[in-house]
Amino acid sequence: MAKVRITETVLRDSHQSLAATRMTTEEMIPALRDLDAVGYHSLEAWGGATFDSCLRFLNEDPWKRLRIIRDNVKNTKLQMLFRGQNILGYRHYADDVVEYFVQKSIANGIDIIRIFDALNDPRNLQTAIDAAKRENGHVQVAFSYTTSPVHTNDSFAAFAKQLESMGADSICIKDMAGLLKPYDAFQLVKTIKSNIDIPIQLHTHYTAGLASMTILKAVEAGVDVVDTAISPLSMGTSQPSTEAVVATLAGTPYDTGLDLEQLNKVSRHFDGIRERYLASGLIDPKVLKVDVNALRYQVPGGMLSNLVSQLKQAGKSDRLDDVLAEVPRVREDAGYPPLVTPTSQIVGTQAVMNVIMDERYKMVTKEFKGLVRGEYGKTPAEISPEFRKKILGDVEPIDCRPADLLEPEIDKLRERVAPYAEQEEDLLSLALFEQVAIKFFEWRKAKKYNIDSHADAENGIHPI
Repeated sequence: MAKVRITETVLRDSHQSLAATRMTTEEMIPALRDLDAVGYHSLEAWGGATFDSCLRFLNEDPWKRLRIIRDNVKNTKLQMLFRGQNILGYRHYADDVVEYFVQKSIANGIDIIRIFDALNDPRNLQTAIDAAKRENGHVQVAFSYTTSPVHTNDSFAAFAKQLESMGADSICIKDMAGLLKPYDAFQLVKTIKSNIDIPIQLHTHYTAGLASMTILKAVEAGVDVVDTAISPLSMGTSQPSTEAVVATLAGTPYDTGLDLEQLNKVSRHFDGIRERYLASGLIDPKVLKVDVNALRYQVPGGMLSNLVSQLKQAGKSDRLDDVLAEVPRVREDAGYPPLVTPTSQIVGTQAVMNVIMDERYKMVTKEFKGLVRGEYGKTPAEISPEFRKKILGDVEPIDCRPADLLEPEIDKLRERVAPYAEQEEDLLSLALFEQVAIKFFEWRKAKKYNIDSHADAENGIHPI
């Protein structure tokens, strides 16, 4: 038995889950030094949807955000979420872009890179793993947890062993939809522990109301690190409360060693942010309730709101139950992909189309064809040749690693970004979100000579 370590998600996943990733850097700054003083294993502070949201909605440079956090967090490791060959975007990028992004992430302050692939296809992970190793980053490789006839504890343990052999420094069980039940977590952690020699971390969500119990059973099974969120931005579709987990384990062999008084300082800051988000509607009360249907349909919270929105646009809001029943059928047809970005959007949208058209696969989205063709990688289960033929017609499926079909991109991107670039990292912002990035670059240029410094010399806080 050993003390359990905590990764705090308030700077990334908790506000991504509850408030559409709208927390600004200015809202974070006053809490950074208190967060740093807690003694966390790490702060999850970057990656996921934060990069897109900074550029698209907040008129912020995500690279500058990372540097500001790093300048104010001196003692705690910073962690990011990285979608393998997708980086932080929604398509596969050439290896040279993946390698450059990893290099710049670590150079700007990231210590731990959590790398995952939506399909758990190891071919989509290797380039990012190798790049992070070269930069002396801690490589945490995550597998997307899901349930299906082809996903078992033994299959996950075998995959974890493979990831260890590929260079992982630690393994993360990434339960993005809050599907992992407490006793299943106990068995899963035990099985993986008996298979590998590196630490295991658990990331789960409170969506179905299980996550605190799931963490406790995982801890009893020997998990090394768990993800939690400071209480004002915990629960619902976010993570369990940091303070509740710390209090639960206090005085036991798993004691985290964290101080509830120090956590209370952090909590007070985010209390104010929560109140503002609730008042403005940025946090919808719906995302705070327990939704046990997540266990029935394996639909993550963000995917559910997308389905509702799509049905509303089609004037078919009354068909939500039909769509939720269709999602597992579409998922089975498509080889049981875990439902996480981008597969959750692909499967969900196709389910909506099937219901709206009152005929299955009468109309098929480009992205669903791509999933069936192999453009996103190898699905966990083989897709039947008959179904593939129905969806693709005479188009040949892809059997190779999808990125092998991509030409190097950096040189072209260098030319494209030249009129806008103020830093090397701008090339990568352009690579991931070209139109959004250009719009931001133009805004930045227009504001450059009119903006007041946000520096707080007295407190030594760095400017945005």
